[in-house]
Amino acid sequence: MGTAEIAVRRRNKAQRIDRVGRLANGKFVTAKNVPALLKRIIEPGDILCLEGDNQKQADFLANQLATLDKKDLRDIHLVMSCITLPAHVDLFKKGMIRQVDFCYAGPQGAAVADLVKAKKFPVGAIHTYNELFGRFYVDLTPRVALVAATQADRKGNLYLEANTEDTPAVVEPTAFSDGIVFAQVNKIVDRLPRIDIPADQVDFVVEAPYPMHLQALFTRDPAAITDVQVLMAMVALRGIYEKYEVQSLNHGVGFNTAAIELLLPTYGERLGLKGKICKHWVVNPLPTMIPAIESGWVESVFAFGGEVGMERYTAARSDVFFTGRDGGFHSNRPMGQLAGLYGIDMFIGASLQIDINGNSSTVSTNRITGFGGAPNMGCQPTGRRHPTKAWLKAGAEANPGPGSSPGRKLVVQMVETFQAGRVPTFVEELDAAEPSIRKALHGVTPVMIYGDDVTHIVTEEGIANLGACRSVAERQAAIRAVAGYTPVGLKRSKRVTQDLRARGIVQLPEDVGVRPSEASRSLLAPRVSMTRPRNSSTGRTRENGKVRQGFPVQAAQDQGRQAVGAGGCRGIGQSRSAGGAQRPPLRRDGMPRRDVDSRLQGVVARGPRRFCPSLSSGRHQGDDQ
Repeated sequence: MGTAEIAVRRRNKAQRIDRVGRLANGKFVTAKNVPALLKRIIEPGDILCLEGDNQKQADFLANQLATLDKKDLRDIHLVMSCITLPAHVDLFKKGMIRQVDFCYAGPQGAAVADLVKAKKFPVGAIHTYNELFGRFYVDLTPRVALVAATQADRKGNLYLEANTEDTPAVVEPTAFSDGIVFAQVNKIVDRLPRIDIPADQVDFVVEAPYPMHLQALFTRDPAAITDVQVLMAMVALRGIYEKYEVQSLNHGVGFNTAAIELLLPTYGERLGLKGKICKHWVVNPLPTMIPAIESGWVESVFAFGGEVGMERYTAARSDVFFTGRDGGFHSNRPMGQLAGLYGIDMFIGASLQIDINGNSSTVSTNRITGFGGAPNMGCQPTGRRHPTKAWLKAGAEANPGPGSSPGRKLVVQMVETFQAGRVPTFVEELDAAEPSIRKALHGVTPVMIYGDDVTHIVTEEGIANLGACRSVAERQAAIRAVAGYTPVGLKRSKRVTQDLRARGIVQLPEDVGVRPSEASRSLLAPRVSMTRPRNSSTGRTRENGKVRQGFPVQAAQDQGRQAVGAGGCRGIGQSRSAGGAQRPPLRRDGMPRRDVDSRLQGVVARGPRRFCPSLSSGRHQGDDQ
């Protein structure tokens, strides 16, 4: 970029700020002046970033944008992580948006699909998070960024509190390319607990008349975890976690992975796995992590974002979570995604659909949710060079040849064979391959995780080790073997399945030492119960699940009542009803099931044991990861 172009860009910014005039007092704007100011700083053709993260939403600024008309705001190229709020959708309905590049639209997935059908949602691409953040520094640099912070001081420095999330990745490229950064804050104060964004990167600040909206990450009651999900968690622990000695990992958010977290202090302890697996996590601070943390399984957790109701707990456990000198929790989505790409040995998540080749997607003609961070964490990072046991063992199974990496990340898809309403999870071809969807995405099928990257698929039937397969035909046969009584599974060959089982490519629960009759929610950690020595770094002593100094468990109970409610829960590519999917009442031999599945019909009605009261009460407005 030449000096002349830089000068033009800088001059253009100065002209926009001059147009603001008396609408602002220095950097500070009153709420009533925001619509008029937006009209003066945004020009037709601009790349506009409206901060809509997985949790944090610049909702006041979004609502003010939505009050404008097409004559005020037009021909805008919108770039944002998550399309979450009704106000986001209104911008498209009013015809203001020329193109949109985004990552995830879970809460508005159905509305987005309707807009696509109406040709009012002009998609550039559906990205994974770091892909979009990377393009902010290349060809999608915002001219105007509308962001959210908890507090600002009188100079315009910003404090982001627990939900740093995407803000630095949005502000920096905008500020350093002579763009305009406009922040809404909950409160303007004299002194900040810490400075997360310096004032010289912020052009305007408004104290919003209401606190910014935070989407809760995990909004379903873990009491709804089913026995089948417990069975799958047991199989995964024996057949993958234990086998590969997985020490660093990311969990997608959902009941399947929540079951694993709640089994660690009970079933995992019984297997003698403590200290051998699940030490280092890249995951948001979910309440379901508390028993594993308090019983000494977890050494570190780095998070993409915060979680409503967990602030006091994370502050109390600064020995596990990343916190600032102010004691406040710190998150960072770009760095979390980078850690999830290169720093971990396993990603485990789920999807709405998986095809016969292992490709997965959450996109259909009636719902376009996008991908979030799953494609990033669920891929094979060929730039990785540091070895671990899990990485090398998975690589050896893949039989790498000359010129190939010696290791592989474990990429696991953990799904029930049927979704709610007996909708098959496994299909011959993804709904995402439908021509109208491909046309809207410039001929590209929106695959979330490509089958070539997947090493394992776990269902209630067992494990398919795709990484050990030696041909496309073997991979397809392994998938059919664990696809149950879906149309895909019914095409399996008994002889081929027996051969794959003999080679360890397909493993049923009994092959990994799991008895389905043992799979019960009674195995889930009901409460923290342990004795631990004094923590040398904090001086606190934990005994019988309570903290003598501090309040980690009680904090989650006190504040977590709104952290988990009865709303929806989106894992990385995961969506299902509260009771989980139910399978047709058949065994492998075609006879009626009378073991695990005979308990499914009333599983939600039974009173489960819970590890803290906060998980069984309260309701929150949100739904997200």
